[in-house]
Amino acid sequence: MAKAFASQGDMEDKKISFTEIGEGLYAFTAEGDPNTGVIIGDDSVMIVEAQATPRLARKVIECVRSVTDKPISHLVLTHYHAVRVLGASAYGAREIIMSDTAAAMVEERGQEDWDSEFGRFPRLFQGHEEIPGLTRPTTTFSEVMTVYLGRRRVDIMKIGRAHTAGDAVIWVPDQEVMFTGDIVEYKSACYCGDGHFADWPETLANIAAFEPKSIAPGRGDALVGEEMVAKALASTADFVESTYRPVAKIVARGGSLKEAWDAVRAACDPKFSDYAIYEHCLPFNVARAYDEARGIDTPRIWTAERDKDMWAALQG
Repeated sequence: MAKAFASQGDMEDKKISFTEIGEGLYAFTAEGDPNTGVIIGDDSVMIVEAQATPRLARKVIECVRSVTDKPISHLVLTHYHAVRVLGASAYGAREIIMSDTAAAMVEERGQEDWDSEFGRFPRLFQGHEEIPGLTRPTTTFSEVMTVYLGRRRVDIMKIGRAHTAGDAVIWVPDQEVMFTGDIVEYKSACYCGDGHFADWPETLANIAAFEPKSIAPGRGDALVGEEMVAKALASTADFVESTYRPVAKIVARGGSLKEAWDAVRAACDPKFSDYAIYEHCLPFNVARAYDEARGIDTPRIWTAERDKDMWAALQG
């Protein structure tokens, strides 16, 4: 029997957790659904990742209001994916920040990504009628920018390609805590369909060089303490390398996409099959790895039609 496309079969609500990962710093997590970070400053609040819809964003706001009544002034989006950005309007933030690369990707492929992810994640897009349109930043940066929330310093920076070409991380130096977006996951599959496999391990090493005491990952539980941080960095690197290495070998000998799929399943199923969204991610990951191994540096744009064709060829 063919598997349900992407996450169309995943319609059960997830349990929300709101975990303090440093003084005035929180991770909103939901059993493998997209995470959101919260940074409380002296006078206002910064949100990291908007969620897929205003409806989901309001669940984040409820958690924020359980710990502070300060206004939400800034929203940082680590990359362009629809499930991360389309809930932005709910926060009413005066500043929406993205890297310049991520902002360009909104224009290049934002609508196609929205249409694609809408078909992949029906549960996350419940209430989509409220989305006013593509989310565009009010402020962009090239390499690094610093925002002061009163006396609290927040550094927003690009430290390498990984999940996308425009990934940003957010570093709060007074607590040595980082918000990594989907560069780091914990017991959740990495989505690599728009990724850069060759760069990803070095980007993880760049994160490790900060020696974070805690991390809010893109998906999965908050990583509190250096032991959890190290474990997640290692497992993320293992996932990325275990996906790409078998594909590169198949491509090197002129093998097919289906052969690459079989090789990745053999390498990854024993280690990662119980991870959240694993079956969803795998076909997209293999397709992108196959392209990269053949020298295609810029990920091809996913469309709703391309999604279904690829799924039928591999996962169906």
